[in-house]
Amino acid sequence: MRIFGRVLGWVLILAAVAVLGADALAALDSGQFAPRPMGQLWFQLDPGSLNLMQAVVQRYLAPSIWDPGIVSVLLLPAFVVLAVPGVLLALLCRPGPERRKPLFY
Repeated sequence: MRIFGRVLGWVLILAAVAVLGADALAALDSGQFAPRPMGQLWFQLDPGSLNLMQAVVQRYLAPSIWDPGIVSVLLLPAFVVLAVPGVLLALLCRPGPERRKPLFY
């Protein structure tokens, strides 16, 4: 299970670097750095799933979870939202000192 967490962590880190790179290229074009919010990135990738997620959370869980909670995360820069759980997963799922194998026998 640790390997899955590490792989997922590294995938999230790579996605964060890709989004940060795209934001940096857009900054070179426009002249100012404006990181893309997570909600905007999600809407650009799949608007239907974002609307479905909002409807499910508000209808079946609680409307208060969506508005102050999830909306505040969706307003954060996308590279931060991707990088933080990626780094946490990569660090928490790394092999411990007793599990590391020597490079040379």
